[in-house]
Amino acid sequence: MKTKYPIGILGATGMVGQRFIQILERHPWFEIAWLAASDRSSGKPYGEAAKWRLDTPLPERIAKMTVAPADPEGAPKIIFAALDAAIARELEPRFAAAGCAVVSNSSAYRMAPNVPLVIPEINADHLHLIEEQPSRRQSGGYMVTNPNCSTIGLVMALKPIEERFGIEQIFVTTMQAVSGAGYPGVASMDILDNVVPYIGNEEEKMEAETLKLLGKLEGHAVTPLAARISAQCNRVAVEDGHTESVSIKLAKTATREEILAAWAEFRPLAGQGLPTAPDQPIEWAPQDDRPQPRLDRNRGNGMAVTVGRLRPCGLLDWKFTVLSHNTIRGAAGAAILNAELLASLGKLEPVVEVAARA
Repeated sequence: MKTKYPIGILGATGMVGQRFIQILERHPWFEIAWLAASDRSSGKPYGEAAKWRLDTPLPERIAKMTVAPADPEGAPKIIFAALDAAIARELEPRFAAAGCAVVSNSSAYRMAPNVPLVIPEINADHLHLIEEQPSRRQSGGYMVTNPNCSTIGLVMALKPIEERFGIEQIFVTTMQAVSGAGYPGVASMDILDNVVPYIGNEEEKMEAETLKLLGKLEGHAVTPLAARISAQCNRVAVEDGHTESVSIKLAKTATREEILAAWAEFRPLAGQGLPTAPDQPIEWAPQDDRPQPRLDRNRGNGMAVTVGRLRPCGLLDWKFTVLSHNTIRGAAGAAILNAELLASLGKLEPVVEVAARA
């Protein structure tokens, strides 16, 4: 790519916003040109407005950038959104109506019938739903979402199995990192020496999103996967990395070797050639006590999903463990990968070109 796309970040001072900055600062296709946050941050240099929390230095260029108001006027036409759902519900359609491609990490519109919920390796064809959005016809703008941080790891592990053998039932129990709650997250006196067996709306989101992601685009809508799913979500004292214990019932009988082969051979075309996509999207950990967050969350630069402990299940058919990095693969990295896919499909041209073609 000869010139980079200028991009903006909505919610730039939060934890996911900071991950966007960290990943995008040296991105070969995108260049950060605009940062926006709440009114209390607007007008300040980013270095003053944000309390940088990541383990790499805040880039000097970004620290000097002035935080803009969260308004589409003057914003680039490609927006990465890292907003709370309530704020996203108001702001994201405004940016789409103004002709922006809004690539969102928010849950606000994930389940809207005309908004694609996408993992490039899983359901790239669902991106066609952007053509069903009124803003696409009126201004060229649209919204695309990535799933919940706990959903991504699960769906990545399930997709190769579902393709080959079909899945009828899914039971999943999560052990989710505190960074998934943002900053400052869970109070230390609540999480240290403790497990919190409740994350608001997490189980409902995980169940609904999984079936939409594994569903089929039929005409103008997605028909969800016809499977039964039950999720139990827990917050644990881990900084980064969501661990999930999964049991599944298959439509067709499969051996252990066949399931391992399905994971090992999973090479979806949609992910190939995209800068952020991992070479091996699903990595197998053969050790009895793996995957573990501290040891495995950064595989594939945080974009690979690690599976392990595959064994027969006494209630369903098979059970295994999944690990994914919740703020990289499960948040900022997922949105960036979606934007890379949009770019590769020619969906990020300036709005005037889109309008001209229409």
